[in-house]
Amino acid sequence: MDPRKPRGRYDCHRRAMACRDARSGCHRAAASLSVPALDSSAARSDRRRILDYCRVVESASQESESSDSTSVGDQFPQGFGVIEVRLGELRQLFNSIDPSPFRERDLDPRAEQFIVEWGSDFPPHVHLALVVHLDGATRAVGEAVDLRNAVGEYFGTRALASRRRLRELFRRGRISLAIALAFLTASIAVGDALASYLREGRFAEVVREGFLIGGWVAMWRPLELFLYDWWPIRAEARLFERLSKMPVKIVYEQNPSRAPGADPRGTPARPNQS
Repeated sequence: MDPRKPRGRYDCHRRAMACRDARSGCHRAAASLSVPALDSSAARSDRRRILDYCRVVESASQESESSDSTSVGDQFPQGFGVIEVRLGELRQLFNSIDPSPFRERDLDPRAEQFIVEWGSDFPPHVHLALVVHLDGATRAVGEAVDLRNAVGEYFGTRALASRRRLRELFRRGRISLAIALAFLTASIAVGDALASYLREGRFAEVVREGFLIGGWVAMWRPLELFLYDWWPIRAEARLFERLSKMPVKIVYEQNPSRAPGADPRGTPARPNQS
């Protein structure tokens, strides 16, 4: 593990517990030096040093606890493809004109495009995760769970729609193939019949080849469906399924540092792979 990277919520919790224990030990030591029998100048000097150290330990404990409480939601290990989005409010992630309940609401088109584009940049075998940075937003109970359910519901619906579109494509391809084969058979038969009627000659050969070419042109669309059109839809459906299962974490920024002139609707952050 890279020592420069933070180890996450559990390490912050251990540091906070250690700070609390150290703070309690400091106060016990300071109390032991306040006994009247030991109330000498040397004891008072030691007591001041211990109290100063206690203040430093308490400040570090508060910083550790505050850093631990700034993020809520799912924890995910290293190796996940992290998609990060920065917003001012959580509702900016969803379509503002959709009257549906929170869990069933559609994502904002701009946010959806960003998540889908950056999710497609990761290799297909990499699991995805979504981290939403909220600048100066107040923490709400169950907000991360609601967001994960809403995002999972939305992309799960998109995956089902893509699978349905793929099945419809194959159904249309089978019908087109049957029509094209019948037309090709009829073209060959008509071409041969006209060539026999016109007897062997240059013009009869042109007629036969013309009908044959027309029959194979009719096969172009079914072949395009079965060779080229289906695999992008299947890749899209698999991507939506990965996005529907990704863990979601919300990071509440206590001291947002928005650049001047930034978009107040929220600036997506470039994803990284932790």
